Amino acid sequence: MSYDIAIIGAGPAGASAALFAAKAGKKTLVIDNDKGLTKRAWMENHYGVAEISGPDMIELGKNQARKFGAEIVQDTATNIVKNDAGFQIETENGLFTAKHVILATGISVNLAEKIGLNTKPGTEPRIPKVLDVDQDGKTNIEGIWAAGTVAGVSVHTIITAGDGAKVAINIISELNGTRYVDHDILKA
Repeated sequence: MSYDIAIIGAGPAGASAALFAAKAGKKTLVIDNDKGLTKRAWMENHYGVAEISGPDMIELGKNQARKFGAEIVQDTATNIVKNDAGFQIETENGLFTAKHVILATGISVNLAEKIGLNTKPGTEPRIPKVLDVDQDGKTNIEGIWAAGTVAGVSVHTIITAGDGAKVAINIISELNGTRYVDHDILKA
C-alpha cells in the first residue's frame, strides 16, 4: 500500500502532522516505536489544556489523527530508501511506500544519519544534534522532511506540535499545487 505522507514518530510533532495530513484527505501513515520523551512528561503549560500527562497527550494526538483516517502502526523504522514512487520505509516488521516522509523522531537522529541527512549542533539543553532543515522543514534529501525537536525547534510540546502542523501544511500545499489552509468553523 502506498501513502502520500509517512511520518516516523507519534509524539506531538508527528501526531500533529498526521492530524493535518489526514484531515486534508492525504493517505497518511504514522510509524511509532512508543519510546518518545513525551511518554515521561507532565504538562501544565499547554494553551487550552489545564494539565495533561505525556502518555495521555500521545494517545489523544493519535486518536485525533485516526479520526481523520491516519493509519498508525507500532513498529520501528530501520531504513528509508528512495524509489520511483517516492520512498520505501523499512521497519522491523514490514515495508511501506510513501511519496513524502516526515521524521518526527524527537531527540534521535540515528535513522536520519543512516540515510544521509545532514545534521548540525542542537541548541537546546541535552540535544547534541538536530537535522539541518530549511524554514519549511525540508532536509537535504528531496521528499524527506523533519518536524519537532529533531528539526531543531524547542523541546516544548506545544512548539513541536505546531512545527509538525507547519511541515504537514507545507507538504499538503506541495502535493496540491496551491497553498493549503485548514480553518474549522463553529457549527451553528
